[in-house]
Amino acid sequence: MKRLYLLRHAKSSWKDFTLSDFDRPLNKRGKRDAPLMAQKLKEMGIRPDIIISSPAKRARKTAKIFAKTLHAALETEEKLYEAHTSDIKEVIQTAFEKYDAVMIVGHNPGLTMFNDEISDIPIFNIPTTGVVGIGFQNDDTSLDKGSQLFFEYPRKYAPHAG
Repeated sequence: MKRLYLLRHAKSSWKDFTLSDFDRPLNKRGKRDAPLMAQKLKEMGIRPDIIISSPAKRARKTAKIFAKTLHAALETEEKLYEAHTSDIKEVIQTAFEKYDAVMIVGHNPGLTMFNDEISDIPIFNIPTTGVVGIGFQNDDTSLDKGSQLFFEYPRKYAPHAG
């Protein structure tokens, strides 16, 4: 079975309005939630073969935290910044040619829209540092329809968060 993990970057800072959207860093909550969620996935036995991240600063930082915790290789992909669902699908299909378990770190609305297109359970909004696991039977790389394996997010573990 091919496994896909969609991870929305951790909460970013809007403190410095001179920064471009691309260069926004994680805020305090993001720096707290990313290690929490990475650890939760580790406890669940999640082990992506590769993590592919948007090159935006907040996504890269989130991806680095997950890669370190989950002992996964990390790459960046330009197509994942401001990605449409077709861009996300293309990146995943290419990765599935080489890997069985792929994590994508990106942004909304693209990630949520992509989940709702391919998963058997729509979510309508993946919150920051939210992760959706999707399984595909028979190593299906067409990404037509997968089965949601889990949907994890920080408020599930720290209701006061965010």
